[in-house]
Amino acid sequence: QVQLVESGGGVVQAGSSLRLSCAASGGTFRNYAVGWFRQGPGKEREFVGLISGWGPSTYFADFVDGRFSISRDNAKNTVYLQMNKLEPEDTAVYYCAQSPVQTTQATSYHVWGQGTQVTVLA
Repeated sequence: QVQLVESGGGVVQAGSSLRLSCAASGGTFRNYAVGWFRQGPGKEREFVGLISGWGPSTYFADFVDGRFSISRDNAKNTVYLQMNKLEPEDTAVYYCAQSPVQTTQATSYHVWGQGTQVTVLA
Protein backbone atom coordinates (compact mmCIF):
# COMPACT_ATOMS: atom_id res chain seq x y z
CA GLN A 1 0.00 0.00 0.00
CA VAL A 2 1.27 3.43 -0.87
CA GLN A 3 2.43 5.63 1.97
CA LEU A 4 3.02 9.35 1.62
CA VAL A 5 5.54 11.29 3.65
CA GLU A 6 5.75 15.07 3.68
CA SER A 7 8.88 16.99 4.53
CA GLY A 8 10.32 20.47 4.22
CA GLY A 9 8.25 22.35 6.75
CA GLY A 10 9.77 24.79 9.18
CA VAL A 11 9.68 28.23 10.75
CA VAL A 12 10.26 31.15 8.42
CA GLN A 13 9.76 34.90 8.29
CA ALA A 14 6.95 36.46 6.29
CA GLY A 15 7.97 36.91 2.67
CA SER A 16 10.15 33.80 2.69
CA SER A 17 9.86 30.66 0.60
CA LEU A 18 9.62 26.99 1.42
CA ARG A 19 9.47 23.88 -0.69
CA LEU A 20 7.53 20.96 0.67
CA SER A 21 8.04 17.45 -0.61
CA CYS A 22 5.63 14.55 -0.72
CA ALA A 23 7.36 11.23 -1.26
CA ALA A 24 5.54 8.00 -2.01
CA SER A 25 6.77 4.63 -0.86
CA GLY A 26 5.37 1.17 -1.24
CA GLY A 27 3.95 1.98 -4.63
CA THR A 28 3.59 4.72 -7.16
CA PHE A 29 1.20 7.59 -7.50
CA ARG A 30 2.06 8.49 -11.06
CA ASN A 31 -1.46 7.64 -12.16
CA TYR A 32 -3.07 9.67 -9.41
CA ALA A 33 -3.72 13.30 -8.79
CA VAL A 34 -1.87 14.61 -5.77
CA GLY A 35 -3.44 17.30 -3.70
CA TRP A 36 -2.09 19.54 -0.99
CA PHE A 37 -4.27 20.55 1.92
CA ARG A 38 -3.61 22.49 5.07
CA GLN A 39 -5.09 22.94 8.50
CA GLY A 40 -4.31 26.05 10.46
CA PRO A 41 -4.72 26.42 14.23
CA GLY A 42 -8.41 26.41 15.07
CA LYS A 43 -9.37 26.10 11.43
CA GLU A 44 -10.82 23.39 9.25
CA ARG A 45 -8.72 21.60 6.70
CA GLU A 46 -8.71 23.39 3.36
CA PHE A 47 -7.64 22.65 -0.16
CA VAL A 48 -4.43 24.33 -1.33
CA GLY A 49 -3.72 22.92 -4.78
CA LEU A 50 -3.34 19.79 -6.87
CA ILE A 51 -1.40 18.36 -9.75
CA SER A 52 -2.72 15.86 -12.25
CA GLY A 53 -1.41 12.32 -12.50
CA TRP A 54 1.09 12.98 -15.24
CA GLY A 55 1.34 16.73 -14.86
CA PRO A 56 1.71 19.51 -15.68
CA SER A 57 -1.91 20.40 -15.06
CA THR A 58 -2.30 22.18 -11.75
CA TYR A 59 -5.08 23.96 -9.93
CA PHE A 60 -4.99 26.17 -6.86
CA ALA A 61 -7.28 27.68 -4.32
CA ASP A 62 -7.99 31.37 -4.77
CA PHE A 63 -6.02 32.40 -1.70
CA VAL A 64 -2.81 31.11 -3.31
CA ASP A 65 -2.95 34.06 -5.71
CA GLY A 66 0.02 32.92 -7.77
CA ARG A 67 2.37 32.45 -4.82
CA PHE A 68 2.56 28.65 -4.90
CA SER A 69 3.41 26.10 -7.55
CA ILE A 70 3.26 22.31 -7.69
CA SER A 71 5.47 19.98 -9.65
CA ARG A 72 6.08 16.28 -9.69
CA ASP A 73 8.96 13.98 -10.47
CA ASN A 74 7.39 10.62 -11.21
CA ALA A 75 10.80 8.97 -11.49
CA LYS A 76 11.38 9.89 -7.85
CA ASN A 77 7.78 9.33 -6.81
CA THR A 78 7.80 12.83 -5.36
CA VAL A 79 5.55 15.86 -5.61
CA TYR A 80 6.68 19.32 -4.58
CA LEU A 81 4.80 22.33 -3.28
CA GLN A 82 6.84 25.49 -3.78
CA MET A 83 5.54 28.29 -1.60
CA ASN A 84 6.74 31.85 -2.12
CA LYS A 85 5.87 35.12 -0.42
CA LEU A 86 4.64 33.29 2.65
CA GLU A 87 2.33 35.12 4.99
CA PRO A 88 1.51 34.48 8.66
CA GLU A 89 -1.91 33.30 7.47
CA ASP A 90 -0.16 30.40 5.72
CA THR A 91 0.79 28.92 9.09
CA ALA A 92 -0.66 25.41 9.15
CA VAL A 93 0.06 21.73 8.97
CA TYR A 94 0.36 20.85 5.30
CA TYR A 95 -0.74 17.47 4.02
CA CYS A 96 -0.41 15.73 0.70
CA ALA A 97 -2.83 13.11 -0.49
CA GLN A 98 -3.59 11.10 -3.59
CA SER A 99 -6.81 10.69 -5.49
CA PRO A 100 -7.89 8.85 -8.63
CA VAL A 101 -9.65 12.02 -9.74
CA GLN A 102 -8.68 15.67 -9.90
CA THR A 103 -10.81 17.27 -7.23
CA THR A 104 -10.69 19.81 -4.47
CA GLN A 105 -12.80 17.58 -2.22
CA ALA A 106 -10.78 16.00 0.57
CA THR A 107 -13.17 13.06 0.79
CA SER A 108 -11.99 11.85 -2.61
CA TYR A 109 -8.40 11.53 -1.43
CA HIS A 110 -7.80 8.04 -0.08
CA VAL A 111 -4.17 8.10 1.02
CA TRP A 112 -2.77 10.86 3.21
CA GLY A 113 0.58 11.78 4.61
CA GLN A 114 1.17 12.64 8.25
CA GLY A 115 1.64 16.34 7.60
CA THR A 116 4.44 18.83 8.01
CA GLN A 117 4.25 22.02 10.06
CA VAL A 118 4.79 25.38 8.42
CA THR A 119 5.03 28.41 10.68
CA VAL A 120 5.34 31.88 9.23
CA LEU A 121 6.39 34.65 11.58
CA ALA A 122 5.24 38.21 11.07
